[in-house]
Amino acid sequence: MNAEISAVWDKIQGMINGFIILLPNIVLALIVFAIFFFVARAIKQLVKRLTRNRRQARNLGLVLGRLAQGTTILVGLFVALSIVIPTFKAGDLVQLLGISGVAIGFAFRDILQNFLSGILILLTEPFQIDDQIVFNNFEGTVENIETRATTIRTYDGRRIVIPNSQLFTNSVTVNTAFDNRRIEYDIGIGYGDDIDWAKQLMLEAILSVDEVLRDPAPDVLVMELAESTVNIRARWWIKPPRRIDTLRSRDQVISAIKQKLYENGIDLPYPTRQILFHDQTEETDGNRSRQREGWPAGKGEAPKPRRISDSLRLLASVRSSNNNGKTDSQATNDET
Repeated sequence: MNAEISAVWDKIQGMINGFIILLPNIVLALIVFAIFFFVARAIKQLVKRLTRNRRQARNLGLVLGRLAQGTTILVGLFVALSIVIPTFKAGDLVQLLGISGVAIGFAFRDILQNFLSGILILLTEPFQIDDQIVFNNFEGTVENIETRATTIRTYDGRRIVIPNSQLFTNSVTVNTAFDNRRIEYDIGIGYGDDIDWAKQLMLEAILSVDEVLRDPAPDVLVMELAESTVNIRARWWIKPPRRIDTLRSRDQVISAIKQKLYENGIDLPYPTRQILFHDQTEETDGNRSRQREGWPAGKGEAPKPRRISDSLRLLASVRSSNNNGKTDSQATNDET
């Protein structure tokens, strides 16, 4: 028993002595790795600073900065391991990674897919940071494009994290991809109003708004003969095309058009519908020239509407004939 305790103690003492011997190397390795880590961060910040004011190279700067940071940290890790374990070689780690690469690929397939998609997004630049995009049911401003996911800030102050693989393989609407953006709105006028006069008034109202661009010029087009209105579409351009500018110009243009049309007596009718009733019990049923559902009248006068007393008298005669001589109580039982 004492021999076993002594053997265990010797092993523990040997481990402690070995750790004490390696302690200077461990401290030196930590210092070296820390130096490489801060150097990597400095390189990343330097690359971002150099490309910050260049919109075309901003995403490329993010890619290069992150790759430089990762490479520097990896080199620092190899150097630190070589200091702690003098027999360690970088080739051994590369060989180990090569052997287990297939297993790691299957285990982290989604992570690798998002990583590659993030790199491609940063390189191809379908959208950039500060762009306003629409993806599925999400709309907002791009805050950050990472190698795993892209974060957007919605207009109501929420953060949405979207995996890069979804953004890369699906359709994304970039509202701020170009300097100008066209906005349109349909307005209905009455059928009795002068269309050309209404279009001229609408165009004057649009041009009275300062946010509306003169080049490209706004226009108004008749789009539809609806049930109760003639729909005219107003179209105008704004710059810049951000969400707040879109809402502000829409508010001012619609208000100006409404006020202009109202001051000049142009009708903005409510939706109306005409309903014609017909009881389908008259002798003229089937003869369109004498029916009253709105068809053009033919020769002769259209029949007058049936009076309520006549309808009630007809209903009473039909009920009495159906009873076939039954008593009132029997008729009542049949009806119930």
